[in-house]
Amino acid sequence: MGLTNSQYDEIMRDYQRRQNQARRELVEREREVRERIPAFADLDEQIAAAGVACARAMLLDDRISPAGITAASAAMQDQIAVTDRQKTEDQADLRTLKESIDRISVRKAQLMKAAGYPEDYLQMRYECPDCQDTGYIGQQKCHCFLKAEIDLLYTQSNLREHYKEETFPAFSLRYYAEDLKDPSTGLTAAQMASHALEVCRQFVQEFDETAGNLFLSGGTGLGKTFLSHCIANALLETTHSVIYFSAYDLFELLADSSFGRTQEAEAGELERHIFECDLLIIDDLGTEQTNSFVASQLFHVLNERILRQKSTLISTNLSLGEMAERYSERVVSRITGSYQMLKLIGEDIRIQKKYGG
Repeated sequence: MGLTNSQYDEIMRDYQRRQNQARRELVEREREVRERIPAFADLDEQIAAAGVACARAMLLDDRISPAGITAASAAMQDQIAVTDRQKTEDQADLRTLKESIDRISVRKAQLMKAAGYPEDYLQMRYECPDCQDTGYIGQQKCHCFLKAEIDLLYTQSNLREHYKEETFPAFSLRYYAEDLKDPSTGLTAAQMASHALEVCRQFVQEFDETAGNLFLSGGTGLGKTFLSHCIANALLETTHSVIYFSAYDLFELLADSSFGRTQEAEAGELERHIFECDLLIIDDLGTEQTNSFVASQLFHVLNERILRQKSTLISTNLSLGEMAERYSERVVSRITGSYQMLKLIGEDIRIQKKYGG
């Protein structure tokens, strides 16, 4: 999806802020130099006057040319000759003016050096010299614009800073036992974790071609949230919009919006984020206080995103049977019909790490 119009405008406003700041700083440096070097102002005025004269000479140089004229009266030929002579004189004047400007510029540089200023002291200083704080090099986005996109998307994703370290290369299979089997599938904990990791990688690789959905289930501390962060980080790095919510926070925000506890504009922005982001992550579904409002809102969010062909990832400790009891059969029907189901089993990884497992 890339950036929304409002996100793009936010980045471009920052570039405008950078340019304005650079201009203000340059004006301040120019004021400082004029105060320290009194002769500098006079040299600036000489350059300005010479520049105006150059511009006038260039305008006057644009006259009738004999090129393309195959037949003309004697009077016309005389006029062309006069014009050619005038052009030659104007061009000589133009060269003289440019030489004068060059001499004045050299003198200014000498005064600056004598006063201890670096050569580039009176040049614009950009945060990104490559694009001069415009965000673009020609028609292509500058590398700094791409970084600004990623930074903005991270900021709006609700992912905390330390979650950036939770990436696919950091996901370890060593905590999943080879001798523990799932009775329903006959697969070991290690095989199920390896399968989940591969599916999640593929989910990212095929994200732009397929509006897929993932349902991660399993006990506490088995890596469901870690895998969610791996997916989120991979997509954010490729400038996809990802919004991460714990189930508790999501339904609290939806309640505030529905019951008028937030401003109308803020509520509309929340709804846009939830329904239009490239990937919505609902983490720890089932840890919130479940009631009829939560059940109806969950169905609405899942159903609306399916209709809009937007991807959703759900992680939960609940089984499908427990989901049906809490949220209704139609929620489970939506999930089983539109989500790829992944399950993790084993021992709590946090406990294993604590005791050196």
